[in-house]
Amino acid sequence: MSQAYEREQQNDSRLNDLASKVSALRGVTIDIYDSARDQHAIDSTSETFSSFSSSLKGSASRLARMAQAGNKVAVLKLAGMLAAGIVVVYWIWHLVF
Repeated sequence: MSQAYEREQQNDSRLNDLASKVSALRGVTIDIYDSARDQHAIDSTSETFSSFSSSLKGSASRLARMAQAGNKVAVLKLAGMLAAGIVVVYWIWHLVF
């Protein structure tokens, strides 16, 4: 009878060891998943900023051509956009800092 009890204790001990290993493996798997999701978010953000950068360059070149054309209304629009941009940057700067 004592052999059966010892074997049962060994089985319980091994089962507890196995449960702790499975728990550790689950934690590692969740960490890998979170890391992959974060990497996807970083890649997506990088693509978004790249798209924004090219869009901003295109807009800047169109504004430069408009200003070179010498149209007074166009120059006033450009000045208004620059002033609005400076105000927005100033406002964001004071919100952050």
